Amino acid sequence: MVVQQGWIRTHQSDLAAVYRFLDGALILGALMICTFCAGQELSKDWLIAGLAAVVLFAFIGESLELYRSWRTDSFRNMLSTTVLAWSLVCLLLLLMAYFAARGATYSRLIVGSWFGLTLLCLALWRYALRRALTYLRIHDHNTRTAAILGFNEAALKLARELQQNPQLGIRLHGIYRLPGDESNTDDNTLEHRSLLAGELDQALESARSGKLDLIYIALPISEAKHIGQLLSALADTTATVFLLPDIFGSNLLRTRWQHIGGSVVLSIYDSPIQGINSWLKRLEDLVVSTLALLLLSPLMLLIAIGVKLTSPGPVLFKQRRYGLNGLTIDVWKFRSMTCTEDGTNIRQASRDDARVTPFGRFLRCTSLDELPQLFNVLGGTMSIVGPRPHAIAHNEQYRSIVSGYMLRHKVKPGITGWAQINGWRGETDTLEKMHKRIEHDLDYIRNWSILLDIYILCLTVVRGFVGKNAY
Repeated sequence: MVVQQGWIRTHQSDLAAVYRFLDGALILGALMICTFCAGQELSKDWLIAGLAAVVLFAFIGESLELYRSWRTDSFRNMLSTTVLAWSLVCLLLLLMAYFAARGATYSRLIVGSWFGLTLLCLALWRYALRRALTYLRIHDHNTRTAAILGFNEAALKLARELQQNPQLGIRLHGIYRLPGDESNTDDNTLEHRSLLAGELDQALESARSGKLDLIYIALPISEAKHIGQLLSALADTTATVFLLPDIFGSNLLRTRWQHIGGSVVLSIYDSPIQGINSWLKRLEDLVVSTLALLLLSPLMLLIAIGVKLTSPGPVLFKQRRYGLNGLTIDVWKFRSMTCTEDGTNIRQASRDDARVTPFGRFLRCTSLDELPQLFNVLGGTMSIVGPRPHAIAHNEQYRSIVSGYMLRHKVKPGITGWAQINGWRGETDTLEKMHKRIEHDLDYIRNWSILLDIYILCLTVVRGFVGKNAY
């Protein structure tokens, strides 16, 4: 049976070539604009640099999978990959000019403006394309037909996600029951039962006839034998098949496939900050912490004097906390209390806490007591952005009652974080507040990117230093 396909899908390979051509045209176009505005001609040297940038971006873009389908991925991830690809191109161009001793040939003003303008053009072009595809998919163009095999909570959750996000362009044909699923339908609502499209044999027939583009197998890991049979049957189709094993809880972090010899394993609780990401994160920490220390050193000196003059005791307070991978680190703060607790039983600061000094109360409300942690960042035990570190006593208290609590230590702790800018900073006097903080910390780890860090930093400057829950 021949299934009619839309124009975009029919010309997909041609459009992919146009996509890459437009990227190259934007790179060269931005260079032409910059040289023209600077009053220079597009000489042979500039043209060589432009063509080298186009070739490098094409190769790096392919290696980073920049030109894959971003249908089900976020624009933020797409933009992060674009920024990374172009940044690597810029770095390679600068290294090539340095080792070729041709740096004096090129104007720094033109190079800097070209790098910046090109990145802006690449980002705007992708944003416009994203908006156009969203419009088309909402209006039933450039869509894919999907089916879910297996009737359980994982299948129902995926079905709701597909129905609530029409911009993905994935139209759900329905959920198909497998043998043994009948008992699962009795206690479900009419809405859930309306998602049922039939039996497994009907799904396989639709896939063989080309009516289904995407198939999601939603079965528990205990059905490994059944999954294998389904994959064997679906090998006789052209549908793209995904596994949605119903084994993971809400605390699932980054996942990735790994090869160990001839075996393939799937990581469940993994950190996104590995490889080149760890280098980028460390570079971010070094740059931001160094600049912050240079700019804020006069303020930190004044705070130190204020702490010393307003209450007896040391200026700085050191407390043991858990860092990356649960290893113990020493975290520094300006002393804001009359005591310096660091034992097995630590009471959190609360409203009108008698232990907090008048000057310390100001420091805590404005988060200025956290500034010495910039030295932690510089030393590599903390990051500028990440889950806030808790005292060891609090870690031991909550790890047994809050699911996924220790997963927040898959990344370095931070001075500011996703939970803090969303209002979950300060005292956690109820279990619900701690649940909310951990929920935001794990969301940060799942969705981490350099752009997300920059976003959190910007919001921290705007609203993150002062909070109603900080005592």
